[in-house]
Amino acid sequence: MLVTADEIAAAARLLEPVVRRTPMESSRPLAELVGGPVFLKCENLQRTGSFKIRGAYTRMARLSAQERRAGVVAASAGNHAQGVALAAQLLDLPAVVFMPEGASIAKIAATRAYGATVELTGATLDDALVAARAHADRTGAVLAHPFDHPDLLRGQGTVGLEILEQVPEVATIVVAAGGGGLISGVAAAVRTLRPDVTIVAVQAERAAAWPGSLQAGRPVRLTEMATMADGIAVGEPSALTFGHVRQLVDEVVTVGEDDLSRAMLLCLERAKLVVEPSGAAPVAAIMTAPHRFPPPVVAVLSGGNVDPLLLLHTIQHGLAAAGRFLSLRLRISDRPGSLAALLDAIGRWGGNILDVEHSRVLTSLPVGQVEVSLRMETRGAEHCALIGDRLREAGYRVLETD
Repeated sequence: MLVTADEIAAAARLLEPVVRRTPMESSRPLAELVGGPVFLKCENLQRTGSFKIRGAYTRMARLSAQERRAGVVAASAGNHAQGVALAAQLLDLPAVVFMPEGASIAKIAATRAYGATVELTGATLDDALVAARAHADRTGAVLAHPFDHPDLLRGQGTVGLEILEQVPEVATIVVAAGGGGLISGVAAAVRTLRPDVTIVAVQAERAAAWPGSLQAGRPVRLTEMATMADGIAVGEPSALTFGHVRQLVDEVVTVGEDDLSRAMLLCLERAKLVVEPSGAAPVAAIMTAPHRFPPPVVAVLSGGNVDPLLLLHTIQHGLAAAGRFLSLRLRISDRPGSLAALLDAIGRWGGNILDVEHSRVLTSLPVGQVEVSLRMETRGAEHCALIGDRLREAGYRVLETD
């Protein structure tokens, strides 16, 4: 059975003293792409850094006295872990959270800081979920599943109610989907109150269980996943979320790793918002195919819990994907001043040299020539093309560009 808008409204009343009503920020660069207003629903600024506290608290606040004494156990790659840990702290419940061994160090530390016991096990969220279920069977603790319970969906659906209140003219809502708790709850809230709104789910293409499941007419497990968007890397939807998405969501789209990197970079540079890869997935979808999203559009930034090292890597990756880095390999004459002249020319054309590798010992080199590999920062793809053209016009032999 589908959760209802009335049930979600009741969850909103329960959550009122607990969660933040997160801001709605307009995005001019996305609006220029779409041709109309685009807004960012900033759940990355929610308590614990993601929407997950909404569902976790709703689920746990409704436990019986006996269930509360037994405590809760959860499985999560990070965001649900923190939501469960904070909810358990607020409700004075013991909590154990199983997390994949490769989970973000920052997310592990934050979960422990909220008072939960963290156990690292397996390589994926599915592995952690198996361990959590075994713990529940062994100890009697209540399993606080990351997406497979109606109260989880009711809590997450409060995001949808806030969207309708903050942008009543919204035409399209774009939400990242992993197991489907958030998109199911948002769709359940919105579809009843505004059946005309288009609701789009976004998955990472290297961890996309939804397209195959919807095509098969039932949840289908992925055999492998490999994406930086660990928050939506879920191998199989539940029957509960599958039913909601199949009936209430208009479309499921996928985005690539380069798309996610560019979206994170846009959020950081233009919106001044730190957003994790899964949270940036709706922005990536809009950037990749803006014509698919009739405005006004609301993109839900579902989380901002990103490991600093991953953030550094993705920023660099995003710069490269956006054409802001240029790598060149070329040959120049082996004479004093030749390398200095090359670097001076690139500087005059606006390239900012980051790395230089200079070799004269390669067996393929003609006598009197050296090979130079350069990596530089540029202003974008057109600037990269301009520098390449200028080098060729100046007589340089460019062997390879990237």
